[in-house]
Amino acid sequence: MSLSSADTHCPYCALQCAMTVTHEGSTTVAGRDFPTNRGGLCAKGWTSAELLASPHRLRMPLLRQPDGTLAQTTWDEALDAVAAAFRDTKATHGPDANAIFGGGGLTNEKAYQLGKFARVALGTSRIDYNGRFCMSSAAAASNRAFGMDRGLPFPVTDLDDASTILLLGSNVAATMPPFLAHLAGARAVGGLIVVDPRRSATALLTQDGAGTHLQPAPGTDLPLLLGLTHIAFAEGLADRAYGEERTTGFDAVRRSVSAWWPERTASTTGVPVAELRATVRRLAAGRAYILTGRGVEQHVDGTATATAAINLALVLGLVGREGSGYGTLTGQGNGQGGREHGQKADQLPGYRSIRDPEARRHVAEVWGIEPDEIPDAGIPATALLAELGGPVKTLLVAGSNVVVSAPDVDALRERLQALDTLIVCDFFLSETAELADIVLPALQWAEEEGTMTSLEGRVIRRRQALPGPEGARSELWIMSELARRLGAASTWSIDPAGVFDELARASEGGVADYSGLSHALLDTGIEAYWPYRTESTPRPFTQRFAHADGRARLVPVDATPPAPTDRGGELTLTTGRYLQQYQSGTQTRRVAELNGARPEARLEIHPATASRLGIREGALVAVSNERGEVRARATVTTDIRHDTVFLPFHYAGDECANRLTEAVVDPTSAMPEFKRTRVRVQAIPDATPPHATASPVVVAEHPGVGPALVGVARGAAPSTTPSGAPSLSTASSRTPSSRTASSRTPTSRTPSSRTPSSRTEEETRV
Repeated sequence: MSLSSADTHCPYCALQCAMTVTHEGSTTVAGRDFPTNRGGLCAKGWTSAELLASPHRLRMPLLRQPDGTLAQTTWDEALDAVAAAFRDTKATHGPDANAIFGGGGLTNEKAYQLGKFARVALGTSRIDYNGRFCMSSAAAASNRAFGMDRGLPFPVTDLDDASTILLLGSNVAATMPPFLAHLAGARAVGGLIVVDPRRSATALLTQDGAGTHLQPAPGTDLPLLLGLTHIAFAEGLADRAYGEERTTGFDAVRRSVSAWWPERTASTTGVPVAELRATVRRLAAGRAYILTGRGVEQHVDGTATATAAINLALVLGLVGREGSGYGTLTGQGNGQGGREHGQKADQLPGYRSIRDPEARRHVAEVWGIEPDEIPDAGIPATALLAELGGPVKTLLVAGSNVVVSAPDVDALRERLQALDTLIVCDFFLSETAELADIVLPALQWAEEEGTMTSLEGRVIRRRQALPGPEGARSELWIMSELARRLGAASTWSIDPAGVFDELARASEGGVADYSGLSHALLDTGIEAYWPYRTESTPRPFTQRFAHADGRARLVPVDATPPAPTDRGGELTLTTGRYLQQYQSGTQTRRVAELNGARPEARLEIHPATASRLGIREGALVAVSNERGEVRARATVTTDIRHDTVFLPFHYAGDECANRLTEAVVDPTSAMPEFKRTRVRVQAIPDATPPHATASPVVVAEHPGVGPALVGVARGAAPSTTPSGAPSLSTASSRTPSSRTASSRTPTSRTPSSRTPSSRTEEETRV
């Protein structure tokens, strides 16, 4: 196809819906037939082209000025400043004082090169990425059980013929609507079972005989799964022949669930005994799948919960058999590929352990360095972010908006402000970029070549349809230029096909082996499921699992029943998504149609709870705990449990749900606890308080370059347009703020009184 038209994939979630992008004066997208989406797109996909021509794109690097403003600068000056910061930090404080925080939306090529850049150009162990907040618990559980972490170890189309699908902690109607087509077969025979404390859009799909909604108390997914496994053994539904042939630990798990008899499970979770028994019997009847999502994984016991789901699937003999299985639904666009090739703190390309001597030797040979030059394992994301302003002095953030997405963001903001140098690479001025000393403008999805790996482990091509803005650059070019300035060893190609070829060599022999693939081969349209040495592997567990003995591991886990909430006014906050918003909202809050449908965060609260607290529909409420306070308007609904409230996590400032979440993590995966936070909710007497005063965005002159198109005084909170993008002020100077945390105030955004359309209309449209 010509440069003006390209067959590519959606820039958002891991379903990676196929689309054709056409650029002829303006840019349009059209759904393209592909197994995952069959021509369908959700609201985000249909509007994705709007971001390419956004007036809020970053088009030149920005540099913090002595007066505290950000102003445009040249690429040479910006890159020289970045290289100097890295060099000076290493000389003064050592290599681990430099750190990198990556993203699950980066292409495979950029994720690979980012890991290489950290370890070779900077010599630092301090690298991790935002996938630690998304997939880490599921990944840890799958690696332990199967010896491999591939979200869906089968093509998504295998679900079409299922009789039963148990979906735990995933609201796919809001997160990836085209996926719903693959649930139609199970719904037609009453076999869709959704586990969610909310009556979500996906849970509503179980109505009218299409399935069952199990509505456990937040944080009780692990007891629920232990109870279901107990029933499987107690009713003789466990597949002992399968267990003896293909697993280890079968009897140990049987003993470990003996304390979770049905009545105890029902008392702990709130799910009736009859529904527990019916669920297990349907799963045991054949053609059944168990799928997990972030709702059961983003907990301090997330790895144990994912392990319990795997144990249930193995006890019933579902995994690796035709017509049944277990899988986890990857969230971010390249959440699968992004966790395979070196962005993770303990990982080398090919999903290798950085502490494996043979892995170090192999990768060092590809990179042209000695094995002992590769740093040791680093630390996971939450621990890395806790080091900012302390051991870590300089941070590069690529493709992530941690000021919205990380737990306990007010504390994180203070640490970001305590850094010597913060560098952010993005295509919009995100809330994190607003705090940066240096901002580097990157290309967007339709302006670059590369590859992504979908939720089913299929490697696919991202293709360029149009050139990027004149001043924006690929991260591959940025890393190459920085590596040259730093005198780094190895080679630093800016050609995505060349980088992929190097990735393929580095991954050879690893669990995630891409060695048989190339851009040219992918362009022939083959179905490329990894591992791929000489052929595709769509179903890797058919004959054996990835452990050396070929057996899966059943691992006993136990649960401590959670303490009750709703005592003394305390409720349990759980967080999640809206259909029209995505992740931290950096992109979707800048799309008028999407943000118009969901312009604000709404707190879902049960009518009985709202009545007790004196809260009416649409009232402004304060949601608070010892970490912070969020303000949002109330949606009074029976779709939520009486002891639970819900907030979306896409919004910034006073609406940021992660001002409340705690930076406490799963001991195995280091996944933060996002889904169960104790809060207090109270009505704010003045239903329409005055808007908080926002500091103006500053337009500064910079010698030899001209006025900045976008600038923010350090510590200022930009006023926002209805689309959430920064508005510009003509203020010419600001008093520079100090580096102290207290001088920078979080962005403030007062919710509007707009009422969103009904969930069935807005969250299920394909």
